[in-house]
Amino acid sequence: MGAPYIFLAGASRGVGLEIARCLSQQQYGVKALLRHEAARTQLEALGITVAIGDALDVPAVEQAMLGDTPIETVISTIGGLPQDGKRADYLGNRNLIDAARKVGAKRFILISSIGAGNSAIAIAPHVLETLATVLAEKEKAENHLIASGLVYTIIRPGGLQSGPATGNGLLTEDPAVAGSIYRADVAQLVCQCLTSERANNKVLSAVDRQMLYGQPVFEEFQLS
Repeated sequence: MGAPYIFLAGASRGVGLEIARCLSQQQYGVKALLRHEAARTQLEALGITVAIGDALDVPAVEQAMLGDTPIETVISTIGGLPQDGKRADYLGNRNLIDAARKVGAKRFILISSIGAGNSAIAIAPHVLETLATVLAEKEKAENHLIASGLVYTIIRPGGLQSGPATGNGLLTEDPAVAGSIYRADVAQLVCQCLTSERANNKVLSAVDRQMLYGQPVFEEFQLS
């Protein structure tokens, strides 16, 4: 058996793809779960093993996590538009969390969103109303993970922006903080959490220190 490695769900685009790039640069062994073949070539070029399957399909998720190499950490960024009336934000993540427990993974990092759970106070009421359905699903996924017994880190990014990492991303336990952040900076924070025991069993908001909404006074969470 080889060294333990990371299972990544949601790597075809957005934050998930940025995490895949970050992990490959740090020489982690990674297996990525993809719903479609489209991103396979790009990920395999990064040295990532690809498994095709839908997070809403329990047997497919369990099969993808099996293998000769034990999975140490599962990272999930999945979500988005409903499929056949079902959202992956909760159901897909629930399946991933349950499968992670089944295969003996040690840790689960979930990318959620500012506005979920107690961070609803950070969001303007009209935005909260617009996003109510998806935020409720994300909160259910967070709660399922917390109750799972896995070591967890839940990261709630603010408004996501495209572009290169700035290095200005920060984490805070303060649920009232809101702002924007580049997807590549979220990925850097996730990669830093992998080697930080301080991030264990924490729920953290992620924002760019230069793109805060308002001028909040808050404590930054230190990973080391």
